[in-house]
Amino acid sequence: MSTEHPARAAGGPFVLGLIGRTGSGKSTVARALEQDGAVVIDADELGHEVTDHDPETRLALVAEYGTGIYRADGTLDRARVAERVFSDPAARERLDRLVHPRIIARARARLEALEARRFEGVVVLDAALLLDWGLERWCDAVLAVLAPERLQIERLGAARGWTPEQARQRLSVQRSQAAFRDAADVALINDGTRAALEAAAREAVRTLRDRRAARKESC
Repeated sequence: MSTEHPARAAGGPFVLGLIGRTGSGKSTVARALEQDGAVVIDADELGHEVTDHDPETRLALVAEYGTGIYRADGTLDRARVAERVFSDPAARERLDRLVHPRIIARARARLEALEARRFEGVVVLDAALLLDWGLERWCDAVLAVLAPERLQIERLGAARGWTPEQARQRLSVQRSQAAFRDAADVALINDGTRAALEAAAREAVRTLRDRRAARKESC
């Protein structure tokens, strides 16, 4: 699918939205592009900043889950929170209302800081909920990383220790592969080697940047 992103047509950094299901290989793509000089804005990392260091968020989470929800080192016990919200939609909604706006605000601030210093390289916006938050409006292009579900389950087992059933449960509440593919300018199928995925991602970025340049020339 080819998508227009008029809000980013004026230039500045090339903002690439990175989407796909858990275990698809988004992190591999983000790291490869970062090695090439891209700046990665990782929504998951921002979420850790919010839950571990934002005073209002910490107070709200303690009120919701009790003082034991934070470990001795001050970090949130995310496994306990995930277990609770996965089975309690109301608790998940409360958590989302608390944390998501703060993540979005931090992501926006980082992007604006890059724009202010006239950064003209690639900015990768890696956010699992990018489409739910409407952040594709910030992007010059959106890249989807897709993979067969059996491979996603294997990777989640290796990376997170999830059983196949746990992995299937987590995947079942996410957007379908088709939905991610349809929302993207380019979709990569990650069913081969890491090197092949990295090469495909780099080629996709070159193609997408060329498209933006062509759009600017035609204006």
